[in-house]
Amino acid sequence: MSDNWTDGNSLGGPLREVFSVDITAATGRCSSCGTTGPLAEGRLFGPAPGLVLRCPHCGEPLLRMATGPGHAWLDLRGLAFIEVTTPG
Repeated sequence: MSDNWTDGNSLGGPLREVFSVDITAATGRCSSCGTTGPLAEGRLFGPAPGLVLRCPHCGEPLLRMATGPGHAWLDLRGLAFIEVTTPG
């Protein structure tokens, strides 16, 4: 690890590029069973009290999302990674 760092605000630009794409086309890996595939292939349950995307193979939660006035909460603990294709 280096002593050359900046605070998390430096991620604003790079993350804006990633989160401005259709995330359902992203590839994710289930942390539970290791299945890899597009998030659009998951099974979505909801809407209340929030949305839960479950692995189509093992049924474990991949993503949880809740929204309120002016806020959104995402829980991505069920995903080992998300691979997003960015424009350009």
